[in-house]
Amino acid sequence: MYRLIRPFLFRLDAERSHRLTFGMMRAGYRVPGVSPLVRAVCANRVPSLPVEAMGLRFPNPLGLAAGLDKDGRHARGLADFGFGWLELGTVTPRAQPGNPGPRMFRLTAEHALINRMGFNNPGVDAFVRHLGGGPKPCLLGINIGKNRDTPVERAVEDYVHALRAVYIHAAYVAVNVSSPNTPGLRALQEQSRLEELLGALKLEQAALTRAHGLYVPIALKIAPDLTDEQLDTIARLVLEHRFDAVIATNTTLARPGVGHALLAGEAGGLSGRPLRERATVVIHKLHAQLQGRVPIIGVGGIENADDAWEKLLAGADLVQIYTALVYEGPGIVRRIVAGLAERVRASGHATLVEAVKAARPAPAAAPTARPA
Repeated sequence: MYRLIRPFLFRLDAERSHRLTFGMMRAGYRVPGVSPLVRAVCANRVPSLPVEAMGLRFPNPLGLAAGLDKDGRHARGLADFGFGWLELGTVTPRAQPGNPGPRMFRLTAEHALINRMGFNNPGVDAFVRHLGGGPKPCLLGINIGKNRDTPVERAVEDYVHALRAVYIHAAYVAVNVSSPNTPGLRALQEQSRLEELLGALKLEQAALTRAHGLYVPIALKIAPDLTDEQLDTIARLVLEHRFDAVIATNTTLARPGVGHALLAGEAGGLSGRPLRERATVVIHKLHAQLQGRVPIIGVGGIENADDAWEKLLAGADLVQIYTALVYEGPGIVRRIVAGLAERVRASGHATLVEAVKAARPAPAAAPTARPA
């Protein structure tokens, strides 16, 4: 079905297509019986492949990366695709429109996107209202960030505010310090600022745990454009502050293998197929430092089960997609999870974790990505 409507969607501006797709989803879900039908066609065909990480049990290891649903309005429909969980946001304390358009571009031949959205979102209070107070359709990660006009020196206040607001609604909270589209945001990955931020968030997490009788894990989302020294520092701080997971990676400012593309010169973060290799290298390097003590969620350029398996072998415990969903549609969820399940069956092991552990190479020097 998606292959039939994709040519029409791809004739539109990328962001307009995005809005139209969600508009059709909202309209369709007002019709009785649509949600069960979508679940029957999509989610019910996704095999069970459970993974435990961050103290949570995921029904399968494939999640939706943040950025697709920034408003918290579409969790029900996206859950029906069969994802193991959804990561929503990024959401900031106050509403903001994001950067001027156009701000999203398809590099179709390269199966890539460039975006400079700039954390457009309705603000955390409206976001929470959109989620509602009832049972969630699946596990939800909520990705938080700082407002554009908040000075970096006061960024901690924004993150603590957002953490408080989303805490009881989230299976885990993702701390986004790696979007390239908010001025100064990536400076929070520098050692002194990151140490302050992680410490403040863990203190707030402890207070919220006492207040609500509920421990909600916190994950740190990092950029792919980091030096080995920066990755080592991040790994050390994540361990010292007992963060619950690392998400690797966000979009890249580099243009690996796409310099010839007409739109490659557009400002913003690149996602999709060209990011696959660099994201895998970052995962490998992180895993060498973390040694399984902190789970890694691998994201960047995953288009099929082979790509997902590559991320798992590099050290990821879970994986996420975004750009591939745009290009391939909802059926990609079943194809990736079914492909991983087939690898588990072929391995003779009972679980994905056991199959990955058996197939993962012995520790060695991390590979080096080809120059962009």
